[in-house]
Amino acid sequence: MRLVLDDEGLTAAERQASQQLIDEARAALPPAFIQRLDREVQVGWSSELPENGYGRATRFDALVLNRNLLAGLADGSAATQQTGRVHGTVRREMLATLLHELTHIYDRARLWSAADKTQQFRCRNQADSNGLVGLPGDCRGQTARRFTFSDDPRLLDLAGWPQYVGKRGQREQENHQVARSPDIYELSNPREFVAVNMEYFLLDPAYACRRPTLYRYYREQFDWAPAQRSACNDGYAYLNAGRDFGKQPLGKLDPERVYEVDYLFAEANQNWVSRWGHSMLRLVICAPGRPRGPDCRLDLDQHLVLSYRAFVGDVQLSSWDGLTGAYPSRLFVLPLHQVIEEYTKVELRSLASVPLKLSRDELEALVEHAAEMHWSYDGDYWFLSNNCAVETLKLLRSGTDHPALRDLDSIMPNGLLKLLEGRGVADRTPLEDPKEALRLGYRFDSFRDRYQAMFKILREHLQVPQQEVEDWLELSAEQRRPWLAQADLRTSAALLLLEQAAQRRQLLLAQDELKRNYLNSREQAGQTRFAKAGGTLEQMLANSGFLSRPAELLQGGYGLPQSAEWQPLEAESSNRQQTMRTLSEDLDREVRSLLEPQRLAELNATEANLKQIGARLRELHKQSGGLELP
Repeated sequence: MRLVLDDEGLTAAERQASQQLIDEARAALPPAFIQRLDREVQVGWSSELPENGYGRATRFDALVLNRNLLAGLADGSAATQQTGRVHGTVRREMLATLLHELTHIYDRARLWSAADKTQQFRCRNQADSNGLVGLPGDCRGQTARRFTFSDDPRLLDLAGWPQYVGKRGQREQENHQVARSPDIYELSNPREFVAVNMEYFLLDPAYACRRPTLYRYYREQFDWAPAQRSACNDGYAYLNAGRDFGKQPLGKLDPERVYEVDYLFAEANQNWVSRWGHSMLRLVICAPGRPRGPDCRLDLDQHLVLSYRAFVGDVQLSSWDGLTGAYPSRLFVLPLHQVIEEYTKVELRSLASVPLKLSRDELEALVEHAAEMHWSYDGDYWFLSNNCAVETLKLLRSGTDHPALRDLDSIMPNGLLKLLEGRGVADRTPLEDPKEALRLGYRFDSFRDRYQAMFKILREHLQVPQQEVEDWLELSAEQRRPWLAQADLRTSAALLLLEQAAQRRQLLLAQDELKRNYLNSREQAGQTRFAKAGGTLEQMLANSGFLSRPAELLQGGYGLPQSAEWQPLEAESSNRQQTMRTLSEDLDREVRSLLEPQRLAELNATEANLKQIGARLRELHKQSGGLELP
């Protein structure tokens, strides 16, 4: 590549300053870039660019810069004049523009081999008008097209134009990696994405820390990296979306401590939305100081779950809205114990934790990319086309670049698990022995089986007429109460567990009733009964979004947060969490005013049953000669 200045009409000072800028741009480029772009590129100045435009590639061997900026470049003021953009000064932006436009020329030049000139010209126009991804078939074949930056499948996966799952290689047209972007212009199309990121790869020493996956991609493309590079954080910042609002949500994820990654599958229940299961990824994280190994699987309090879920900014989860993509899809980071409780105790669904057979490099790349997506991704959740399985597959594919995943398609969580097993990516062997699987944490059984076992004790000792545990839980608390006084010690313990299950069931019903009452109160004038608690609930919904979209906590910067951003991030997340804690406490006090009298009476009666069983257990235990129970 030879950069030639078009110096017609320039003064000596303007010519010298222009040449210095060109030389600096050439020095910043990778040697392979210069060698591969085997042509002369003319660099000139133009008065025809928009006022806010810095430059533009005019054809395959020429580019122009905005002549309005030339005087500042020549007298040196451009080197100190701030722009408010990430590159800082006007001169720095001009340098970035030169590199950006040269990348466009490189991208186009590398796309075509020496084929028919007329056909090349037509197809180049198609590429400029429609983008490289949408080229017609004859352009792809007759011009001996080859992958370069902006149509490289690997780049498109990382950049935010992944394959549509279920559409055999077609690419998504909209980029949803919208948060923490250095320049929103990069999301226009893949051509602009590679050019914008080339600027930061070459000029920003922190790029390797802020966008490590893309940095590695550029480095591998040119077998070269810039000499200047910032020291990166140890681990990646994340926000824990757990329900314990008393804890600081900001955490640090160290990929070195991740022993394995599992495909965590929540099995189906009777809810139609859940009939195909739910896909998640489990990070098996070792306790601090423990060497990576099988024992890390028992450090359950350290394990995290990556779960794509519909973020519901309202109190009602509408099936229709889920079908039409009305909900944002976000990557939640959750504590494993909360996920186990949600599915096994509340939804009565079992969890299977199936290890993925990933190399160490693939595993660490997946963790890294998951952290990037946690900070950048805000998609649309569709039950039937962009659900948890689709999102999980896209994360696995882009995070690992595993060959077996590149052409894998599945829109169902259960189907995806079978395909992963069939291609040797998921290993179900540890789950073959059910008892060992439970003991070692490869499986977490639904509490429905435990409840049925407890109910069997009731049938044996009390001869209750119901046949299944569901029939028992359908009874009112008042109908269950007469049996409590007849129970012995063992049966009372069984009744305690079942009454706790009945309480959880009533709380779920109360939650659903709360949603309906709150929505009705917004639609009907004069419904002041719900105003206070409803307002608290609405504030909780408005304030909880930061847990799934942490980028809203920071102003400025891009990509993964760095050391300088940790303190404000910690302070703001702590403030938000304290607000959530206060609102949660307020709601606990106010929420019962929203319930219908019958529901409130049933909750109170269930609580009375629990107190009665507790008192009876203590008395029976004391009579049996045991130590006094609390």
